[in-house]
Amino acid sequence: MKAEEHKLTAKELPVGDILEAGTAVAFKTGAWRSIRPVWNAQKCIQCMICWISCPDTSIIVKDGKVTGINYDHCKGCGICAVECPKKVCAITMEAEKK
Repeated sequence: MKAEEHKLTAKELPVGDILEAGTAVAFKTGAWRSIRPVWNAQKCIQCMICWISCPDTSIIVKDGKVTGINYDHCKGCGICAVECPKKVCAITMEAEKK
């Protein structure tokens, strides 16, 4: 029989180092999602609340207007959809398709 594998405790885990500012941009974390925000351009009133609220800066803005969602970095938290004005509902959350 195979011996039970030793699982590292929190104190045994290696410490990650961020060596320079802005390195998180190089890491695509979107694969963590189980649900994704879907933006509807026709319903969007460009209030920018989703952009302000997104903790991952995944709302794409060009020339002062929302143009989409960067799924490479979006973790699917749903804050953008919750904060979108209820009369508008330009962002809905849908199951991730793998």
